[in-house]
Amino acid sequence: MKELCKRFKIKTSQDLAELEDILHALRKEGILTVDEDGRFLYTPQKVRDRAGKLTGVIRVTRRGVGFVRIGDSGEEITILPKSMRTALHGDTVVVAPFARRSREHSHGSRGKLEGEVVEVLKRANTRLVGRLERRGHFFVVLPDDGRIGRDISVTRSDAEKARPGDKVVVELMPWDDEHTNPEGRIAEVLGPSGDVRAEVLSVARSFRLPTEFPPEVVKEAESFPPDISARERHGRLDLRKKICVTIDPVDAKDFDDAISFERLKNGSIRLGVHIADVSHYVREGSALDAEALKRGTSVYLVNEVIPMLPERLSNDLCSLKPGVDRLTFTVLMDLNETGTVEKYQLCKSIIRSARRFTYEEVQEILDRGAGELADILVPLHLFTGVLYRKRRRKGSLDFETAEAKFTFDSTGLPSAIIKKQRLEAHRLVEECMLLANKIVAKHIGVGRRDEHARPFVYRIHDLPDPERLRDLANFVKQFGFSLGGSNGVSSRELQKLLDRVKGSEVETLINEVALRSMAKAVYSEKNIGHYGLAFNYYTHFTSPIRRYPDLVVHRLLEEYRVGVSEKRREAMARTLPSVCRQASERERTAMEAERASVKVMQVEYMKRHTGDVFDGIIGGVTEYGLFVEIEDLLVEGLVRVRDMEDDYYLFDEKQYALRGRSSGKVYRLGDRVRVQVISVDSREHEIDLVIVD
Repeated sequence: MKELCKRFKIKTSQDLAELEDILHALRKEGILTVDEDGRFLYTPQKVRDRAGKLTGVIRVTRRGVGFVRIGDSGEEITILPKSMRTALHGDTVVVAPFARRSREHSHGSRGKLEGEVVEVLKRANTRLVGRLERRGHFFVVLPDDGRIGRDISVTRSDAEKARPGDKVVVELMPWDDEHTNPEGRIAEVLGPSGDVRAEVLSVARSFRLPTEFPPEVVKEAESFPPDISARERHGRLDLRKKICVTIDPVDAKDFDDAISFERLKNGSIRLGVHIADVSHYVREGSALDAEALKRGTSVYLVNEVIPMLPERLSNDLCSLKPGVDRLTFTVLMDLNETGTVEKYQLCKSIIRSARRFTYEEVQEILDRGAGELADILVPLHLFTGVLYRKRRRKGSLDFETAEAKFTFDSTGLPSAIIKKQRLEAHRLVEECMLLANKIVAKHIGVGRRDEHARPFVYRIHDLPDPERLRDLANFVKQFGFSLGGSNGVSSRELQKLLDRVKGSEVETLINEVALRSMAKAVYSEKNIGHYGLAFNYYTHFTSPIRRYPDLVVHRLLEEYRVGVSEKRREAMARTLPSVCRQASERERTAMEAERASVKVMQVEYMKRHTGDVFDGIIGGVTEYGLFVEIEDLLVEGLVRVRDMEDDYYLFDEKQYALRGRSSGKVYRLGDRVRVQVISVDSREHEIDLVIVD
């Protein structure tokens, strides 16, 4: 969108609104589409090969209906169950479209384009997770993913590796007969179905998360000496006498960022952000590097971390432990009292952390105004408050989304669910990291013409889809709030809405709906700015232990410092787009896996509360029921229409409501209700509720 505005020389909000309307109309006609990175694409009238067949990835619903998207056109071919052949959800397939239905038979519309699968080019998954069951004399594995739609047959001898009811990983055999179920062999037994450990392990397997490092990667990580040599210290800024501290969660095992703060004689403030120099150990082209790129990010499941790097690095050599010399990459920023950066320095350094704090320990010091290193932490807190308010004034969004935290009993089962508290100590660290990331991105990107541009990894966030913002405005209107006007919605106006709903009964709901209306932040070699933060330049520099893009940013900064040849610059320009795509994809996978593991634990916890009554808020309305989030537990369950026996309810899509035909009783988004837990399905991870007076 920013590139289009620049090309068309958009200078007024009225011109911007007109452009948005034109683009929206072109998208509705199918002439334009928008990809997941927010880029507009022109759609040719036909995206077909000479044989009239199409190739694409098939998405299958739980009802067994498949959809294959046609190129970038946005149009989809519907594949009914009888036409699926041997295709499974996620497979790359060749599809032959049927002739369109005539206008006369489709009531004046063009009708949906339907087709059939004629060939499976590539399986999305050769391994599936499911539950072993006995069917008479036969054994089958029922996949956890309901979109698979087929049971997997296994032999009696293979089934003897596990017991009926066990969660297993089954490896698919070649399958080309649609009239029989696919066959497979049991590759791994995870444990009894419903057992919390087995269920969380099945999440890792379902998302194909690697839980072990290859031997050559472990060997490379173990090869580094424990001590820093004089040669490694040479040329680095020695900051070991500066007071640096780390502030992390109480259960953190790696500490990759440290902060320093001091007042200079001229009245300025020097803020230091010191990041573990992972790039010193993980060199481009090494086995460690290849594995880190493949993983893309560390994954934080509820009771297990799947790290991007082996523990030798993540928990030891690259962890900024107190009292130990560590190699770092530092951003030193001199700022005035208003938070304006007067000058900065990026350099390789060596530090010795003075203290490892938890967020709770820092919060106690801030509350009391006294305690260990309070003379640094208290003024740092006051100053980061200045940075926060300045950022907000410029339109930076601040979503207050609730997160669930679990406590466990001696057997490892969840004993309680509590909301994570967002402390002022969290904000203190966040502001320091945001500023460092912003300065690093500006250091590379500002003032560079295209012919002198430096290939780089940016963290970008595109403008929201105007249609989604209009839906959001209509949504909040029913609660008495307004959003934007005829000239569109700026991030500043969106933040004003979030401020107005703060403290209201629908704060969490509106925050979540507003967040869903946003484009997804991604990594890109092309900088378009960050809408949510209202930054023109932004990157990820501060977590190279757990994010691959940060590691790449460290390497690029050092390369540009010493000088890069034109040949090397061209090579980086070729490779960075694929690195950004891989990092964005792995980030999405990690988020989905983390949500799935949270759901497993929530379901496990609620199994022991069947029959209990809770207060909740309606967070979703569909034609088949109400999604209700139980307050304080952040657990979502479904009130099915079929269980609402006091009336016959009709779905009002525009009002996000169910309306009783006889009584006129209405259930809307944001309504508070009292619900009872009537059933918990461990396999499908579903919680069924009924409304009680």
